Order: sequence, then structure tokens, then C-alpha cells
Amino acid sequence: MKTDSLQKVRTHLRELEKNMLLESEKRVLKLKDIDPQQQHSLRNLIHYLTLRSEDIRELQDALHIHGLSSLASSESHIHRQLQSILQWLKQDYPPDELDECNYEFGTRQIEERSKILFGEKNENSTPFIMVTFDISFTEDYALIKALLQNGMNVARINCAHDDEATWSAMIHQLEKACHETGLNCKIYMDIAGPKIRTLLINKGHKKGKVKIKENELIWLADHPKHFAKDDIVINPNIPGIVSMIKKGERVFIDDGMIEGVVEAIEKRGAAVRIVRISSGKSQIKSHKGINFPDSEISVSPITDFDKACLPFICKYADLVGYSFIRNATDLENLQSALNELAAKPPYIIMKIETPESVKNLPALLIEGMRQKAFGVMIARGDLAVEIGFERTGEIQDEILWICEAAHVPVVWATQVLETLNKTGIATRSEITDAAHAVMAECVMINKGEHTIKVIETLRNVLHRIGGHHIKKRFTFRPLGIAQKFINEK
Repeated sequence: MKTDSLQKVRTHLRELEKNMLLESEKRVLKLKDIDPQQQHSLRNLIHYLTLRSEDIRELQDALHIHGLSSLASSESHIHRQLQSILQWLKQDYPPDELDECNYEFGTRQIEERSKILFGEKNENSTPFIMVTFDISFTEDYALIKALLQNGMNVARINCAHDDEATWSAMIHQLEKACHETGLNCKIYMDIAGPKIRTLLINKGHKKGKVKIKENELIWLADHPKHFAKDDIVINPNIPGIVSMIKKGERVFIDDGMIEGVVEAIEKRGAAVRIVRISSGKSQIKSHKGINFPDSEISVSPITDFDKACLPFICKYADLVGYSFIRNATDLENLQSALNELAAKPPYIIMKIETPESVKNLPALLIEGMRQKAFGVMIARGDLAVEIGFERTGEIQDEILWICEAAHVPVVWATQVLETLNKTGIATRSEITDAAHAVMAECVMINKGEHTIKVIETLRNVLHRIGGHHIKKRFTFRPLGIAQKFINEK
């Protein structure tokens, strides 16, 4: 019975390997201009996606029963791991047929690309730390110096706020602190992207806010004409948005605090029925975000304002964050724009925050492989609103796994220890969330009154959990609980 079971395992593994090789050969031949240093990563990504397109849970159980690797935690070297299992099952491979992308190779690729993007770090077991700057940093040199000394590796400047003079002042203070401390810090600048925001153009437009209630009908429209004076009318701030939405699609306002459903499409605009209000104030304010998770919104992620910012970004930034990217064409467009401006442009960090970017992640990674290095940010703010809060945990793990298969460094972002940053004390759940961030290469924290404490706490948590984790692979460092039990007389 055991021999028969092992034979089934061998057969299944051989079939998987055959599918991996066929799929990679078929696709790699069609792909041109891939950076030579990305070739193994491209094949490993295709191998992994081939494997994950099937349900292999029964195979994993059988492998585990026989004391063999279940293929879990093998994202960075999936084909070679499968070959290793088959070797234990007495399959011989000529040396030239063994995949060069083994565990050491895959790990080294991620480490080297992380170093290119984020620089050097002192603690190899913990991710890099990115800190968001704001206008107050222009006058607070002591804080910037303290952030560096407490472990900041990357300074984030959001180009959606302030101006070039302010950004220059931030960078000057950072460079001064780096020079004085002898510590290095990369500069990351986000391009703003399209701002789909509420603009009250009828009732409430003078005060910039309007009361609403559940089951009320509001309107999305470009103009206030053809509406009664008591109608609540919102302009989404970008021409053409209203024409892109359809009946039955959801509309989220203010980070999902308000949910509506498009009830009708008329010539004057879209009628939206409010179905949920999670805010105690029950009001819509101007300049709050609007998300259309079910709609196909065809808006370029690079605005005219972004294009005007790119020369400054190319001059000063090491990394550029790409907001609201949706497909490979979007990435190609930014790469082309950067290459026109600089011989050595900043490396791109793709911010995954829309359903389209999640769906198109493999194509985005492959397009990125035309460059020596690039990164991915799991931008959980808009992503959670767009895909649904209940799916965020699932999707962020899938992004981590697929990026590891492509040997792409990941930034873990949005609301990391946010309560601690605002109040000085962390919630239990956000400490757990921060520990989960050890599976990424870099962790981003936002501005707040307790940023130094956040960094100290984050480094403490990541250092502790880093002894148990390498990416999503558990490692067995000594457990205090176990040692206490064994040492008890």
C-alpha cells in the first residue's frame, strides 16, 4: 500500500514538472527585453503560477505523510524543490537538468534586490523601515536625526502634498542628518496619481459638508444643473468618471465609511442609494476619497501634475512610488517617461491598491522584469476599500507569495502601528499585524506624534518574530517555553 501511494506521488510530481516546463518554455519565448539578471526569476514565477493554478492539497498531505517536503514555503525555488523531492524518490537527473534556481539562489536574489532598492541595514533578520515625512520635518532636524539613529532606512515624501520647495527642505535636512550621523537613507517619492475625491456642487457646497442618512438617494454628476436645490450632488473631481459607472455597482466614500449602490443612470448623472453609514457623524465632506470597486475606471495613473513632478523626482529620489497602477501598459508608460528624463532613473515601487492591479499582478511583475530591480508595495488602505476588508488578509498573502516567486522585494504599508503612532499605546491586534510584516522586505509607517516609539516597537517586534520566520517559512529557534519545560527538575 505504501509503495503504491508513493508511486502516485511520483506520478503527480512528474506531471506537475512537465506542466511547469511546458508553460515556461511557451511563455518565455514570447517575452522580449527581459533583463538578463531576471531570467531565472521569470521562469520561477511561471513555474510557481503553474503549480498554484491547480489544487494540490491532497498531494501535499501525501508528501507530508511520507516525511517529504510538501512544497510549502518554496516560492523562491519551486521547480528545484520539486526536483529535490523526486530525487529522494529515486529519480535521477543529469546535472544540466537540475534547475539553477535553488533555495540559496532565490534567497540571494531577493536580498540583492532589496539592497539595491533600500540600501544597507544593520539587522539582517528584520525588514527595512520606511518613514513618511510631512511639512513639519522641514523645521525638525532633531527628529530626522533621531529617526535615522533609531533605524529609519527610507524616507518617504508624498508628492500629493506640499511643493518642490518643501520637498527640497525635507531632503536638505535628511542629507544633513545622514552626513552628521554617517548613516545612509534612501529617498522614496510617491507620485500623487489621479485624485478621485468628493466635491459637493449643490446642497452643502458652501460649508463643504452635508448630512446624509441610510436609504437616501444622492447623485454623482459633473454639473449641478437639472437638480433641485435640496438634491445632494457630488462631482468625483475627474471628468468622465460618472460615464464609466453602471447600474448595480458599488460606490464607497471616505475610506469605505459610506457605501452606496448605483440605482439608476440618467443623462444628468448617476443616482446612488446610500445603503450603509459607518461614521457616527453621518455626513459627506468635500475632498474625501471615492472608490468604485466594481467599475472599470479608465483613467491614466500619471496626471499632468505627476509629469511636472518627475524631473524633480529623477533628480533627488532613489525610488518612485507608482499609485493606482492597473496594468502592464501603465508601468511601461512610467518607465518610458523616467528613461526620457534620466540616464539612471529611480527604481519603481508599484503600489498594489486596485482590483485590476491584483488581477494583473503577474503581468505587472513580468513587465517590471525589463528592469534590473523594482519593488511592490501592498498599499492596504485603498486596497482594502476596493476589494473588501474581509479579503485583505487573503490578498496580501497572495501578493507576498507571488512576489517571492518573482524575487521581488515587497513593502508592507498602511496603518502599521497607527494607534500607537497617534496615541502612544498600541492595540493588541496591530502588534500582531506588525509581526506579520516580517514576511515583507520593508515596512512603511506613517507620520504621527510617536514615530520614534513606533520604530522602537516595530524593531522589537520584528526582531523577535524574525527569529521564527524567514519570509513565510518557519524556523526553529529555541523556544523559551520548551527550554523551561526541559530544564524543570
